[in-house]
Amino acid sequence: MTRLQRLFRIAWVFCRYRLDTFLPLSELPAPLKVFFLLAPWHLFPQPKLSRGDRLRLALEELGPVFVKFGQILSTRRDLLPDDMAESLKTLQDRVPPFPSDVARGIIETSLGAPVADLFAEFSPDPMASASVAQVHAATLRNGQKVVVKVLRPGIEKVIRQDLALMYLMAGLLEKYWSEGKRLHPVEVVEDYDSTIHDELDLQREAANASQLRRNFENSSLIYIPFIDWDYTRKTVLVMERIHGIPIADTVALKAAGADMKVLAEKGVEIFFTQVFRDSFFHADMHPGNIFVDVSNPSDPRYIAIDFGIVGTLAPDDQSYLARNLLAFFRRDYRQVAQLHIQSGWVPPDTRVNEFEAAIRTVCEPIFEKPLKDISFGHFLLRLFQTARRFNMEVQPQLVLLQKTLLNVEGLGRQLYPELDLWSTAQPFLETWMRKRIGPSGLIKSLQSHLPAWLEQSPEMPQLVHDALLQLRHSGPTEQQNRATLELLREQQKRTERRWRRTAVAAILVAGALLGTQPESRQWVDELPAWGWALFAIAGGLVLRGGR
Repeated sequence: MTRLQRLFRIAWVFCRYRLDTFLPLSELPAPLKVFFLLAPWHLFPQPKLSRGDRLRLALEELGPVFVKFGQILSTRRDLLPDDMAESLKTLQDRVPPFPSDVARGIIETSLGAPVADLFAEFSPDPMASASVAQVHAATLRNGQKVVVKVLRPGIEKVIRQDLALMYLMAGLLEKYWSEGKRLHPVEVVEDYDSTIHDELDLQREAANASQLRRNFENSSLIYIPFIDWDYTRKTVLVMERIHGIPIADTVALKAAGADMKVLAEKGVEIFFTQVFRDSFFHADMHPGNIFVDVSNPSDPRYIAIDFGIVGTLAPDDQSYLARNLLAFFRRDYRQVAQLHIQSGWVPPDTRVNEFEAAIRTVCEPIFEKPLKDISFGHFLLRLFQTARRFNMEVQPQLVLLQKTLLNVEGLGRQLYPELDLWSTAQPFLETWMRKRIGPSGLIKSLQSHLPAWLEQSPEMPQLVHDALLQLRHSGPTEQQNRATLELLREQQKRTERRWRRTAVAAILVAGALLGTQPESRQWVDELPAWGWALFAIAGGLVLRGGR
């Protein structure tokens, strides 16, 4: 299908479901306003469906690329009204499988051998078929049961065409919609662009799986299947075949005797462990990608698949997020308001008292309630409405995190409606913050800085000597010589200052720990106030470095 044909197809679906009613016509320039008022889709009667269902059906009819975009869009409560976001949450990848002989051809081309030579058994009927790939069961020559994931043929061309049209629509919204600049629709499409292209490289997905497997090796929380790298390429992925109960099948889980409370709490712990301990999290944790190992029903374990979408957070984002969440849990709404202003998420002239009162109005009703009585989606919607009032800009780097948190909430609500998300998460965050900014965090920072300093400092005299020899032989002007020597002297002074500060910081840390047992868990309680003061001073010296 050519780009022009695809454009006509999209226009037809646009007309059929009367999506023109979603546009802010009053804000469009006169020529576009006249075009939309006289457009031929007014000849179509408006379907007797809610606007959310009309949007959902239109995306489903436009195909897998738009379906996946709608799935991601369903988490953006800042862009969509609540009713439309709820409708988009029900989008499913109901994609017909492509022929098995095509799949075999892709496998043989990628791996350079006939399927009969690669596998002892290969099922021609796919186990599952989604928007980007489909999966076949197989058995390796050594008897290992595996699944073979094969990239859908021609999907890259379709994605390129659809993304070009999405960028066009997002650009028009950003230019002509009053909310466009604040909500960054182009950045939303860019985020989706990055996400969908990551899913097109199955080697990247395999690498994500390997990293997650290392992070949770021998863990009782979650199991990650191993990747067979000998049979994995960009268009083919071979992975251990797992057996478990789908997380959505609560009837089967209960019949197997699984402890639903433990399972729900583990889901929350897995999320916060990935985000704050590893800064590397599975960002597509919808029910279709999660299974449960019930071999030990009292201590069930999650099994995850499909690692095409993962998220990471920079240390600043981690710290900012943790401080915000802890302030929410403690109902310190003033700190939440101040953190938003300090981070630049809201304008610096925002009145703290007004912002604090608005946040309190949103948050107070949700605390001290079980998860079954809390709609986190509704809470986010109210929070975004408050943000819009204070001109808060959307933070694209947290979109995947928000999407994953919504998935975790949905799973928790399904498994154990009485789960208290707040009390489960708060101790984890407090422990993480204590490790990050407490003495153990400072010691870790010292350990990370010292090797670089120790490597650089002894080399400085030799560097000065080499530079002087170079000056003698190159014959620069006297002014250039003076400037170069001055620069070298300043560098040497910085190195000396760095050594002195490192030594003083180490002495201060040692002094603060006198009389305590750092290897025990009680040393934090044993540390006196003056010890904490010494740690603070040492931290300041480390952060100043060699300046």
